[in-house]
Amino acid sequence: MIEIKKKIGIPKYKQIISAIENAIENGLLKKGDQLPSINTIKNNNKLSRDTVLMAFNELKNRGIIESIVGKGYYVLSEDINVHQKIFLLFDELNSFKEDLYNSFLENLEDTIQVDIFFHHFNESIFQKLIKDNAGSYNYYVIMPANLENTNKSIQLLPNDKVYILDQVPEDLIEYPSIYQNFEKAIYENLHKALPLISKYNKINLIFSEQKQPKGILKGFIQFCEKNFISFEVLSAVKEEPLIKGELYILLDDISLLRIIKKMKSQNMTLVNDIGVISYNDTLLKEIVEGGITTITTDFNEMGKRLAKMILNKEQDKIENLNKLIIRNSI
Repeated sequence: MIEIKKKIGIPKYKQIISAIENAIENGLLKKGDQLPSINTIKNNNKLSRDTVLMAFNELKNRGIIESIVGKGYYVLSEDINVHQKIFLLFDELNSFKEDLYNSFLENLEDTIQVDIFFHHFNESIFQKLIKDNAGSYNYYVIMPANLENTNKSIQLLPNDKVYILDQVPEDLIEYPSIYQNFEKAIYENLHKALPLISKYNKINLIFSEQKQPKGILKGFIQFCEKNFISFEVLSAVKEEPLIKGELYILLDDISLLRIIKKMKSQNMTLVNDIGVISYNDTLLKEIVEGGITTITTDFNEMGKRLAKMILNKEQDKIENLNKLIIRNSI
C-alpha cells in the first residue's frame, strides 16, 4: 500500500501521506482501519523513523488518523480534503458569538476544519479541553474570558499556533490576539451618552464577577466617579421593584429580558420611567421596545480578521473597536 519512490522530487514523508490518502479515496482504508506500524513502513522502505512520524503527525493534525496508545494508528476520518484543523475554545455560545463564529468560518478556506468547544467559565473544563487536544490541531483559538491562571494550560500548546480572543489577561499578552478594551469602551461610550444619562438619578450596573470582563466594572466606576453620578453595582436584577428615574446597564440578554418584564409588570415605559443600556448589539435589540441603546463591538469583523490572521500566519495584537448605538431606551 505504501511504496516510496526515489529521485522523483517529492519528499518521502509526502509520498507516505499521498499513499494513505489514495488508499482511503479508493476504499482500501476505511474509518476505523489500522494503519501499518511506523516500523513496518520504515523497514519496508528503508526510511528513518522521523520521516514516517512526520507523515503520521501531519495526517493526525488534519484529523485523518488518530493514535491509540499501545495499539497504533487508525483511520479517524475519510475526508482527505481537510488540510488544516483549528481548535476553537469559546466561553459560551450566544447570538453575537454565533455571529463571530459564522464570520470566522465564512472567511476561511474550504479545506480548513474548525472544531468548537466551550468551557462555560469553568477552570477545570478549560484545562481538560486544552490538555486533551494539545498536539491534535494546526492552530488554537482561545477565549479565556476572565478565568485566572490560563497560561499554565496554554503553555502546553505551540506558541506560534495560539491566538487569544476577546479578553487578554496579563499573562497572555505575548500571544497574538484580537481583543476588546472593555475599560476604555464603556468609559468612552458612556461619556458620549452623558447628556442623555445625566437626566437619571442613578445608574445600576448588573455585573457578574464570574462571567463579565473586569475592565467593564473598572471603566464604569471611573465614569460615574468622574461625573459625580450616583451608582450601584448589582450581581443580578433585584427582586425589588424598579425605581423610576434610574438607568440600568445590562451585560447579558437574560438581564435585559428580566428588566423589561419587570418594567411591564409595573406599567413603566422606557425613557419616561427608566432607562436601559445593553452590551453587544443583536437584531433583537434593534426591535424590542422600539430599540435598545447598546455598546457593542463588530463581531463579524472580529471573525473576519481572525480568519485573515490565521491564513496569513500573522502574529499581531489587534484591538476590535467598540461603538455606541443610541436608540429609544435612554
